[in-house]
Amino acid sequence: MKWHRLDRPSGALLGAVLMVITGVLTLDEAYRSIDFNTILLLLGMMLVIAYLKIANCFKYLSYLLITHAGNSFLLLCFVSFSSGILSALFVNDTICLMFTPLLILALNQTKLNPIPFLIALATSSNIGSVVTLTGNPQNMLVGVFSKIPYLDFTLHLIPIGILSLIANIFIICLLFRKDINFNKLDAIALIKPALDVRLTTKSLVVLFFIFLGFIFTGNLPLSAITGGLALIILSGIKPQHVMEKVDWTLLLFFSGLFIVVGGINKAGFLTLTHNAVEPYLGKTVSSQIIHFSIFSVIASNLVSNVPFVLLSATWIDKFIDPKTMWYVLAMSSTFAGNLTIMGSVANMIVLELSKEHVHVGFWDFFKVGFTTTLVSTIIGIIILIV
Repeated sequence: MKWHRLDRPSGALLGAVLMVITGVLTLDEAYRSIDFNTILLLLGMMLVIAYLKIANCFKYLSYLLITHAGNSFLLLCFVSFSSGILSALFVNDTICLMFTPLLILALNQTKLNPIPFLIALATSSNIGSVVTLTGNPQNMLVGVFSKIPYLDFTLHLIPIGILSLIANIFIICLLFRKDINFNKLDAIALIKPALDVRLTTKSLVVLFFIFLGFIFTGNLPLSAITGGLALIILSGIKPQHVMEKVDWTLLLFFSGLFIVVGGINKAGFLTLTHNAVEPYLGKTVSSQIIHFSIFSVIASNLVSNVPFVLLSATWIDKFIDPKTMWYVLAMSSTFAGNLTIMGSVANMIVLELSKEHVHVGFWDFFKVGFTTTLVSTIIGIIILIV
């Protein structure tokens, strides 16, 4: 039996195929279930990120931040704020993938306990990603489905993101108070990554115009894919080399999920589920924000946040204030990723890349993750109600 070896993309693909061969959907209906706006948005952002990876931009930034930390508290702040801010601009998984190896190298030169810093990297990247529609995959879905302007979304979520990042730092300081202090660190010697200044400049200029497209046209998919194609033309690098760095399995995962959710919706399961939970979601805007936030955090950990956003997206228009509930969905499904190690891909990336050097136990992560998820969700609820 090899069923337990299925990963998320192959599991989604299996579900999609079963929807067709069991007759729930026809093949044409399965094709139409795929939201190509989301696929294009993901692909466009992946292309830009791929060029920044090739240019060593993320490694160079992490090198600068890590080597300029004077004490463990500053190092924690640098790791938290840099991963949070960069995750808002790019996809949080990418930031964790780039930062973790350098952070491990730096921590190996010190007598510091690496666990709080690795947990800070994972949790802060999740928190920071809530601020923009391109910070994580579930926010991209919210952006495509809700049609909320990019700037409006950021203005509503940025106070939540900043306050939650600060709260996360204090929670880690409190829970690991023996490891975080103001004692001076010895100089950290790392090999300075070679930065391709030319490619970095081209990539950042294109990224700037992509964000302008997000803000002024409101067309996220077209802006992203246009920017990605512009870099293919302007970079001077063989496209094949860049295409190899695109996460095609994530695109496959999304395509499969769209088909599975399309089949579930056609079967009427989503309506039945909504009817079952609706009496518990409240009758006022405030009560709906509170109850739906709690429900989202729990459900996102049961079925994972991306599938939950896809499943619940059809319910949003049934709330009293649909626009606010899109913010609630983005906030709560993102913060849910900090609850456990398995809550988000970013968490698993950090722990997988560091496992040869340090073991971060379930309870080590959970005591931070549970507290951070609780506090950040409460912060989000209060701000969105006010």
